[in-house]
Amino acid sequence: MKIPLTLPDIDDNDIRIVNKSIKSGWLAHGKFNSIFEKKFAKFIGTKYAAAVNSCTSALELALWANDITSGEIIIPSFTWVSTANVVMLSGCKPVFSDVDLDTRNITAELLGPLITQKTKAVIIVHYAGLPCDIDKIKKICSKKKILLIEDSAECIGGKQKNIIAGSIGIGCFSFYPTKNITTAEGGILTSNNLNLIKKVKALSAHGVPNNALERKKKKFSWIRNAKYFGRNFRMPDPLAAMGITQMNKLKQMNMKRNKIASIYNNKFLKIKNFIIQQTPPGYYHSYQMYSLIIKNIYKKKFIKHLNNKGIGASSHFDPPVHKQSAYKKFSKIKLKNTEFISKYTITLPIYSLMREKDAHKIAEIVSKDYKEFTNLKLK
Repeated sequence: MKIPLTLPDIDDNDIRIVNKSIKSGWLAHGKFNSIFEKKFAKFIGTKYAAAVNSCTSALELALWANDITSGEIIIPSFTWVSTANVVMLSGCKPVFSDVDLDTRNITAELLGPLITQKTKAVIIVHYAGLPCDIDKIKKICSKKKILLIEDSAECIGGKQKNIIAGSIGIGCFSFYPTKNITTAEGGILTSNNLNLIKKVKALSAHGVPNNALERKKKKFSWIRNAKYFGRNFRMPDPLAAMGITQMNKLKQMNMKRNKIASIYNNKFLKIKNFIIQQTPPGYYHSYQMYSLIIKNIYKKKFIKHLNNKGIGASSHFDPPVHKQSAYKKFSKIKLKNTEFISKYTITLPIYSLMREKDAHKIAEIVSKDYKEFTNLKLK
């Protein structure tokens, strides 16, 4: 048995459209970018989207385009380090929040006390595919006049009732190969603000407002007039092309992920030492990852044991950001839930191409073998 942690779902349609883009000879930001942006924005429920080269770039652009270059930004510590990196690189200071034990997400109640006169923005992270309480958090941010950014890297298609993750704040998504859809590398920013999107697109293309395809239609196509000090965060056309066909099967792929998750949940709910991620009523989990807490587990040894059995288990995220070398000085307080979750969480394989029988095998092995790697006296 050899089951990877994740596997991208790439079929003949994906390959054909990438080939079509390559054979066109136009490999830079082009017509497929525009098609992909419109398709993605429609799915999320925003008016606009701007395709870029990563979610990290989208997060940086969300701050940069709003002229946030100082002050404090509240983020959860239980996240991938890029969420904190963009805060630091923008010139701001990260303020780390704890997360809820059941959902693994930041909540309005947790971030509320952290807001000060220095707070410029809140970046919420929809962990593993489960949205935060977007509605309640948005109300706080609106009242305090704080920018809300949704790090939806792990949550393409996740919903809070009728609210799709990435549709209320500035949405930032990832298309890395481990995500619900992939463009190999890539990201996108979503918003209802046309002026923001225009600025984001210019900033992501060396500060020049009109891209190469648009300039090609003009009389003097070689004129490139930079309006801002920009970077190169553009997504190439062939990658955007793959995004189009990936979007066509997103709902189906998310349904398959949910089926695998239900197999795990049905098995693990019966075990006292296991804590599964709770999906609140009315929420839809897109299960980019499957996260399981096993209390008092010797995690490193247990993950190695599973790997030796051909199961691509891992852990997300260990250590949490506030415990990492570069960020220790920014957090003097203990984040109780974050540190507990980080210590005992394992990530199990989940992807749309995964066979249900393999999920049953993994669930059985995890349920039986974990006892060898626990010490109930551990705190």
